[in-house]
Amino acid sequence: MLLEVIATHVTDAKIAEESGADRIELITGILEGGLTPSYGLIEQVVNAVQIPVNVMVHPHSASFCYNSDDLKTMQKDIQMIKKLGANGIVLGVLTPDQKINVEALQFLLSEADGLDVTFHRAFDEVPDQEEAFHTLLQFPQIKTILTSGGQSNVLHAVDQMKQLVQWTENTHIQILAGSGLTIAALPDFLKATNVQEIHFGKGVRRNEQALEPIDGDKVRAIKRLF
Repeated sequence: MLLEVIATHVTDAKIAEESGADRIELITGILEGGLTPSYGLIEQVVNAVQIPVNVMVHPHSASFCYNSDDLKTMQKDIQMIKKLGANGIVLGVLTPDQKINVEALQFLLSEADGLDVTFHRAFDEVPDQEEAFHTLLQFPQIKTILTSGGQSNVLHAVDQMKQLVQWTENTHIQILAGSGLTIAALPDFLKATNVQEIHFGKGVRRNEQALEPIDGDKVRAIKRLF
């Protein structure tokens, strides 16, 4: 079982690693769903921890539909993320009708050679997740889909998450379950869905508040369940 934890600054990342997290998703703008962090922050976090650091590539919180200026910004960010030594990137691109923007994805992935790629919860805005999954399956670079099964809370999407895991069998893609997971609900959720990768943000922070520090005891409690 892989545990990914959201970090928003260097101390977050250190606590996550010391407490047993397997991977970090590095973001800024946590209240906006996650935005691209500064180059300085990326460099400091990558140098501060030994576990993989995957960096959010999301230039603004207006939507997941990007114009040419946005895509050029994201292209530059990916180039710098790679240069700074991060393990991977986290991104998602949609068309105005909420389908995977294949052209934009191809453009961005052309800069991501050698990086681990997660397609983030833009996946939860598509009208047909099966169609979207098969679209993403065409891209060998995409190793992970972060999803809550189309619901705001993944605990309300157990059947869909189980289906998503079944679709990934014998493919290069893993399902990363996130949004709304709690330590108490985790054992039953894992048993019901067979998810092998989980993603925690507020759920491992003090008082389950986004702007509070990571609580190392909560991370350790999750790891003891595996």
